[in-house]
Amino acid sequence: MNDKTRTEYKRYDETFKRQAVEHWMVSGQSGRQIASELGINEQSLKVWKQKFKQLPAGQVAPTLDALQAENRRLQRELHRAQQQRDMLKKTLGIISAPSESDL
Repeated sequence: MNDKTRTEYKRYDETFKRQAVEHWMVSGQSGRQIASELGINEQSLKVWKQKFKQLPAGQVAPTLDALQAENRRLQRELHRAQQQRDMLKKTLGIISAPSESDL
C-alpha cells in the first residue's frame, strides 16, 4: 500500500465525543446537520450517541431540572448586576450634577 492510498483517520478524545453528543441532543437538529457542522462522520456521531446512551441519566445531556436551576441562578445574577449598574448611574449623576456654587 503506498502513501497516497492510505487513509488518515482522525482521533477524537472522550470530551469532544461527549460534547458533540450533548450538542446534538440539546440543539434539536438532525445528526446529519450536527456532523456537518462539526466536520465529522454522521455514523461516528451515532456510534458515540449509543455509547453515551448507556451512561446514567444526567451525564449525556442536562436534565430539565438542571437547566431550570441554571436559569434561576442566571436570572439572580442578572438582577444583581442590573442593581449595581443602576447604583453606579445614580452615583455618576450625583457626582456630575452642577453644585449650587457653580450656578
